[in-house]
Amino acid sequence: MDVDDLAVYRRSLKLAEEIWAEVEEWPSFAKHSIGEQLVQAADSIAANISEGHGRYHFGENRQFCYDARGSLQETITWLQKAKMRGLITNERYEELSDELTEIRKMPNGYVRSIGKNKSS
Repeated sequence: MDVDDLAVYRRSLKLAEEIWAEVEEWPSFAKHSIGEQLVQAADSIAANISEGHGRYHFGENRQFCYDARGSLQETITWLQKAKMRGLITNERYEELSDELTEIRKMPNGYVRSIGKNKSS
C-alpha cells in the first residue's frame, strides 16, 4: 500500500493546502508570526503520517501517527488564535475546524489497523 492510498494522508494534505491559501492572504506581520506556525503545524500532520508509513517497523509507524495527532492538536490551537485575532472569519474557522475534527478521528483507526503486525 502506498501512502497516497491512505485517506487520512490525502485529507491532511488537502487541509494543509487550504490553510496555506488562507495564510497567504494575511498581512505581513500575521503571516510571518502566527501564519508560519499554523502552516508548519498543518504541514506536519501529513508529513508525520508519510514518514511513519515509510518506516519498516509497526512501532515506528505508530509513533509517527501519534506525532501527527499532536501536530493536529497544535493546528487547532493556532487556528483558534487566528480566529481570536480576527485573521479568519467565523465561517472559515468552522469549516477548517470541522475538517480537523474529522481528520482527528482518522489516525486512531489507522493506528488500530497497524496493530502489531510487523508487515504493516
